Amino acid sequence: MPQNYSYLHGPNEQLIQKCLKNDRAAQNALYKLYCNKMLGVCMWYAKSREEAEEILQDGFIKVFKYLQSYSGKGSMEGWIRKIMVNTALLKYKGKKNSNLRLVTELDEDAMLPAKYADGESNLAEKQLLELVQSLTPVYRMVFNLFVLEGFKHKEIAGLLGITEGTSKSNLSDARAILQQKIIGLQKTASI
Repeated sequence: MPQNYSYLHGPNEQLIQKCLKNDRAAQNALYKLYCNKMLGVCMWYAKSREEAEEILQDGFIKVFKYLQSYSGKGSMEGWIRKIMVNTALLKYKGKKNSNLRLVTELDEDAMLPAKYADGESNLAEKQLLELVQSLTPVYRMVFNLFVLEGFKHKEIAGLLGITEGTSKSNLSDARAILQQKIIGLQKTASI
């Protein structure tokens, strides 16, 4: 008896239905449809392009494994993005050398001066990505989850197995590090 996929709606409905039937051509088409955008997501969480490609591949394996759980509510892209972020988090959690700092002193000198307040918007996305990738894994995860995904510190703490205070501290440190690097780039560019 064929399964009923009537809950699926939208432009990808037929493609998803074929993927659910393990149609390899459809799975390849779905991968090609989202791989570039999802690689971009993975790049924010990874240290390098190679690591991002690993996350992407692992993520798409999960996409096809759990595709039957996609309810059709919300966008397919959003659902896949969530899987990619979760895959990046699982990769991070698997690493023991996360350089987690439980207590952090705030360096007041590292705070961004008012004249550089919009400095991040002047950077090319590639430069900003490289700066974020230069952060330690825990700083990168906290920064991305807070800034890119919109998670609250309580949620981040639960996802990463840290305290809410540590999440706040790590976000503050990550911002301070990024601000210092942005200032350095701006000074270099103005010379």
